[in-house]
Amino acid sequence: MRIDGRPNRVVRYVRGAPGTYVWLALLFVTTVAVHHMSPDFEREFLLERSTNIQGLSQNPVRVLVASALLIDGGNWLPYVFLYSVFHAPAERWLGTLRWLVVCVTAHVLASLISESAVLVAMWDGRAPASTADTMDIGVSYALAGVVGVLVYRIARPWRYGYLAVVLLVYGVPLVVGRTFTDFGHFVSLLTGFACHPVTRGRGGAWDPKEALAAHRG
Repeated sequence: MRIDGRPNRVVRYVRGAPGTYVWLALLFVTTVAVHHMSPDFEREFLLERSTNIQGLSQNPVRVLVASALLIDGGNWLPYVFLYSVFHAPAERWLGTLRWLVVCVTAHVLASLISESAVLVAMWDGRAPASTADTMDIGVSYALAGVVGVLVYRIARPWRYGYLAVVLLVYGVPLVVGRTFTDFGHFVSLLTGFACHPVTRGRGGAWDPKEALAAHRG
């Protein structure tokens, strides 16, 4: 009887990225909890934890932490894929502490910079005063930062293809949609690029061609 060991590989993969999967588990718990709230209470609950101008001016630490434990839209399953494809490889490569530094830096900087842009737009009359109290939660800023830093994980010349793709993914919405959220995502991506010092000493770059050959072998 042949046992391919796939369950064991999955367990090892998850154990190699504890921060990723603890975070994912917390998102599952908060998503279930939010789904059991009444619509009015849910909206009030989420607004109190949004990284909008009002939240950042009243209790910045609270909203920055709380917003990273909630997802916008309530569908948790896509995040299992996204966390496994981006966060887990980054944490396994960088180590939990360095990975967390990238996540926190991207989340905080993108939130502060994008909301500063909102504030300037309100002062200039390009955005209504109600924009200060808009819903702004989720984990996408941290994800974009990790997507950015992973460019240093990929060997040349594959790195340039990855770089082109992620610039298109985050750049096109910024040009076409021109929303403050799109701006925040692009800031997060650039923050990930700027985290190159965090990657020093973390081993060689991953080569897709070599990985495929090893898998076939």
